[in-house]
Amino acid sequence: MGTTADLVTAIKKELKAARMTYADLAQSLGLAESSVKRMLAKGDMPLSRIDAMCRALKLDFADLARRVADAQPLLAQLSQEQESAVVADKKLLLVAICVLSQWTLEQITSAYRLTNAECIGYLAQLDRIGIIELRPLNRYRLKLAKTFRWRPHGPVMDYFRDNALLDYFSGGFNGMGEGLLLVHGSISRSLAPSFMERMQRVAQDFAQQHLADQKLGDKDREGYTLLLAMRSWEFEAFGRLRR
Repeated sequence: MGTTADLVTAIKKELKAARMTYADLAQSLGLAESSVKRMLAKGDMPLSRIDAMCRALKLDFADLARRVADAQPLLAQLSQEQESAVVADKKLLLVAICVLSQWTLEQITSAYRLTNAECIGYLAQLDRIGIIELRPLNRYRLKLAKTFRWRPHGPVMDYFRDNALLDYFSGGFNGMGEGLLLVHGSISRSLAPSFMERMQRVAQDFAQQHLADQKLGDKDREGYTLLLAMRSWEFEAFGRLRR
């Protein structure tokens, strides 16, 4: 939930959407119009007054609070502390990766050896950390932006470098729909960002396709991991041979 000021801002939007004037609201509350204007202008009132305004708008307080939460800015990156909390428990990290792909509770527990109770507990932890907003019936809203990325040298990326990178690249990349491309070249520094933008678009296309294909049966889907990378780099053994 946001601050009282956030709730007041949401109420003003609801008034406008309902085409309800301050005078209409004041009449419903049994107050003078000037008092209502003053309260909404200052954004300072008890929750009981906000609840009364919700009743006047025929709006459930929980729905208003949810709209406030939905309006909060999404995170493009977690803090060092948030990532440390995620990576401290490997099952929690697993569930975090699953929610990034917007898996349901049922999908997670069907694919991995986690009980419903365990998974719900991990979802609650991710809610406290700030990655998701847990909702009724164990549904959730992801609080991360489409541009979200793990901290380049943060706890999560360090964990994957130490534990997953060699395992990933040890594959043959010769199966159906697999491939590994390694291209080296010198290009204009001014053009490098445009290649990164194209890579980001490919990553977004992959993520959107993942969501679109959730309606397919398990037999029609296969798990893939797309890794896109670009950096100014030279193999260390080659670098040692430079003049």
